[in-house]
Amino acid sequence: MKNPLETLFIPAGILLLGFLSALLLPAPTFGIRVARRIMTSFHLMDINQLYTIVFTLWFLLLGILEYMLIRFVWRRFIQPTSRP
Repeated sequence: MKNPLETLFIPAGILLLGFLSALLLPAPTFGIRVARRIMTSFHLMDINQLYTIVFTLWFLLLGILEYMLIRFVWRRFIQPTSRP
């Protein structure tokens, strides 16, 4: 029988891995000219709003990439095959 909390452990582990990767991998930074251009085009109030959005998107992107990688490795190499 599987653990009933497994449905919570798997996504939590993936999010934790994405968070750790976001800490280890540097997020993209912009020069002051590019940052001001992005702020005016998206009508942001200050540069803190811009980098909050950038870091959030960076975290989500890394989480998605790690989820897909872990899922591929699990299905391809680790998951036991069912043989009749």
